[in-house]
Amino acid sequence: MKQIIWGLIILIILVICPSQSKAITMPCSIVLEPIDQKLTNAKGSALIYKVQLRPPSSARTNISILGVHLPEPTAFGDYDRYEGFAFIPKEISWRFILYPTPEQDGPTWAGRFDEITAEMENVEVQVRLSNSKSEKLGPALLKGNIKSCK
Repeated sequence: MKQIIWGLIILIILVICPSQSKAITMPCSIVLEPIDQKLTNAKGSALIYKVQLRPPSSARTNISILGVHLPEPTAFGDYDRYEGFAFIPKEISWRFILYPTPEQDGPTWAGRFDEITAEMENVEVQVRLSNSKSEKLGPALLKGNIKSCK
C-alpha cells in the first residue's frame, strides 16, 4: 500500500511541477552569427532582459542588438541602413532601426526595442538590411535563436 501512495505522490509532483521550464532565464545574451560565411568578421549580439518603463505600466522585455564589422548596406543593393528584427514564427515580429556609430574601419550598428509583452519562447533575432525611404526590409545578415541564450 505504501508503494502505491509513494507512486501517486511522485506522479502528482511530476505533473504539477515539471522539471524544466521552457522560459529562458533573463537577462541573457545571444551571439548573432553571419548567415553568409564570406562575412568572416561580421558578428553581433542581442541582450534580452526585463525593463520597468513609465510606472504604473507592467514590466516589458527589451531586446538590444549590436552588429559589428558589417559592410555598408549599399554594398547589397538598394539599402541604406540595418534594422534589428526579432520574431516568434507564425505569431509576432518586432523591427527597429540600428543606428551607426562613427568608428574607424566602419560603424558599429546598435539599437533597442523596449515594448515586448509576449513570452520569449522560440524567438529568432536578426540583423537585416533596410531601405529607409521605401521601408523595405531586406535579407538577414546575422542571426541567432533565443534557445542559445546564456
